[in-house]
Amino acid sequence: MTSISITGARTRVVLRWGIGLTIVAAIVTSLPRLAAQDAYEPPPKFTTTALLGPAGVKGPQYQVEEPVRTEQYFHEFTITSTYGSFEAVGRTQLAARIQEIGALAALDDVSKTEVFLSAAGQSVVNVGKGAAAAVKDPAATVKGLGAGVKRFGVNLGRRTERATTADSTSAGGGSAAGSAASSVLGVNAALRRWAQKVGVDPYTTNAVLREALNDIAKVDAAGSIATKVVVPIPGVVGLTSTVGAIVWGKDPEEVRKLNEQTLRALGVPEAVAKTLFSNQWFTLTYQTRLMTALGAVNVPGVADYVESAAGAASEREALFFVESAEMLQEWHARERVLRVLTDSRALVATVAGGRARALLPLDWVRWTAETQKALLQVAARARQELKATRLEIVLTGRASERALLEIPKVGWTVVPAEVKR
Repeated sequence: MTSISITGARTRVVLRWGIGLTIVAAIVTSLPRLAAQDAYEPPPKFTTTALLGPAGVKGPQYQVEEPVRTEQYFHEFTITSTYGSFEAVGRTQLAARIQEIGALAALDDVSKTEVFLSAAGQSVVNVGKGAAAAVKDPAATVKGLGAGVKRFGVNLGRRTERATTADSTSAGGGSAAGSAASSVLGVNAALRRWAQKVGVDPYTTNAVLREALNDIAKVDAAGSIATKVVVPIPGVVGLTSTVGAIVWGKDPEEVRKLNEQTLRALGVPEAVAKTLFSNQWFTLTYQTRLMTALGAVNVPGVADYVESAAGAASEREALFFVESAEMLQEWHARERVLRVLTDSRALVATVAGGRARALLPLDWVRWTAETQKALLQVAARARQELKATRLEIVLTGRASERALLEIPKVGWTVVPAEVKR
């Protein structure tokens, strides 16, 4: 009998006419699908030791657990500690959470000092012991963060394509992070003073830390103990001296007014400003970091990027926009930025000589259909709208070997970040 040979996608099948045309058709139809599967990479498998090193996996009050998930652009960590379990999406958030655990330990030590006990009188402060009550639904917190990351991974391109690639279910999540819009409540001078003393964000979404700061602040308000206690804490994660001075030193209303002034100076429409300020994922500190960074640049396209940021649907997304803006500020301080690409979630800017950069504060980039589509789209728009002749990607994290091979084929050169974050 006559036979035919079909080869493709690592599969070679020999058929005889007697098998039937339906089987032939089924196999031929499957070949493009198999080839497409080979073209892209699956999620990687990392260990905490490989990512963080032995010294970064475990500290005096915490341990970063296995496994590490990297479904999209960020590593997802679980941290167990003396004060409960915490989730961190991305290495920068992991660094902040670890510092917050150190701050909880410092506040715990303060609550046991003679000075504090004398001021507290009959009050009992159990720092961190209310973790279960403070984080009422940790599973929902993790679910909300994970959902936001997955949606974020779909689109680094146009902001206006968001509605077709994502739903909005996480925007109203009931997690600790989801209460960011009301995070200014109770943030008085005493709480801000202690947040500064232990080197943390006074508007943190870490419910356990907020409860501890509140407890300590209540005693401090009555006994003025802050100046009598020395707390050794390392440099603050994520806060520059400028932003720290604002969020620690000024009351929430003053901070809000400063941010509103910056938005007006940037030419941001009132409706966009309102959307940003009402976005539950943008804490007052995230707003201030974004405004400080963009206000220092203020070139065409910056106001439009505020609209992209205002659509953040998770805390991780809000932090992505904040960190992108801070990368822009750092670059502008070294080399004058001329323009920012509009209608884009990835922050793309250009300098003299036609060089454009996509500033990507991501942990991990692998080669996927979504990544390929976004880079092709952004490359075409940068050439057309920014008149770019050279395209560069500045990545704070790492790219896979496959991605490093494929990215130049769609027009980009990967360059290292000049400033470690």
